Amino acid sequence: MGPPGSPLAQPGLQLTDSGYVAASMRIMTRVGYQVLPALARGDFIRCLHSVGRPQGEVGSHWPCDPARTLVAHEPARRRIVSYGSGYGGNSLLGKKCVALRLAAWLIVGVTDPAGHKRYLAAAFPSACGKTNLAMMRPALPGWRVECVGDDIAWMKFDDQGRLRAINPEFGFFGVAPGTSTRTNPAAMATIRANTIFTNVGQTSDGGVYWEGLEETPPPGTTFTSWLGQPWSPGEATPPPCPTRHPPAPQLPHSDPPDHPQPHGVALWLPSPFLWPPFPFFWPPAWWISRGLGGFPAPLLPHNHPPAPQLPHSDP
Repeated sequence: MGPPGSPLAQPGLQLTDSGYVAASMRIMTRVGYQVLPALARGDFIRCLHSVGRPQGEVGSHWPCDPARTLVAHEPARRRIVSYGSGYGGNSLLGKKCVALRLAAWLIVGVTDPAGHKRYLAAAFPSACGKTNLAMMRPALPGWRVECVGDDIAWMKFDDQGRLRAINPEFGFFGVAPGTSTRTNPAAMATIRANTIFTNVGQTSDGGVYWEGLEETPPPGTTFTSWLGQPWSPGEATPPPCPTRHPPAPQLPHSDPPDHPQPHGVALWLPSPFLWPPFPFFWPPAWWISRGLGGFPAPLLPHNHPPAPQLPHSDP
């Protein structure tokens, strides 16, 4: 997790009985030989995952054991065990179990018309549009926004007192409904290839479909739901919790995923004397953000407890 060679990066090893998890981890993390030295030293996070069902079980399109789903963290032993779930947040253990704790953070680099670039980080609740914000294409002439990450930020002060941050992930993991060329053209360009779609509808011409896609399929196109049943757009039971996760380098305006600054990008912190005192040093600001919240995350009963502490239910 994180660019190889970065002091903020964390190596790990995950064992799983899910082909979906293995394929997804190749997109969401940096998988390769560069982690072998850390494994030889024993300096890595040990992750064990099982869907809890026999391989090739008849009639099981999504093997899982929802009645006994368990995700256990042992920070002192640097070990994570996940059982019974195939959902990404519970099975891709590098994401929520290792990388994400209390909030979802985006990191963007903003360049003004004079060429001055500053990096900003911000925390947002789930399903409030942070990915759209991270992938913004400014309408102001001369301005440029480049995405470092849309979901997770690891931050640490360096030896000179500068706050630095990395995005430990290598790909994007987001919900599909509502995503279209109108709402997020950058995301649509990013998922053009090398992307895993989960719980989306399928079209008879081999494409994918979700609510809000806003692309009219050719006449005569038929649809299949995530359950493998005939389905029509607008029906009362759309595919639940559809997701997609493509590699970050496919984003048209992505900051270099393996950034030339291995210690992380230096974040811009406005001075409290130049910008008093909101938002960093004004106590009511926390309560305002706490009260605003966001739309409930998929499959979560409410949005206020730290999401990583509540195992997601499989569909």
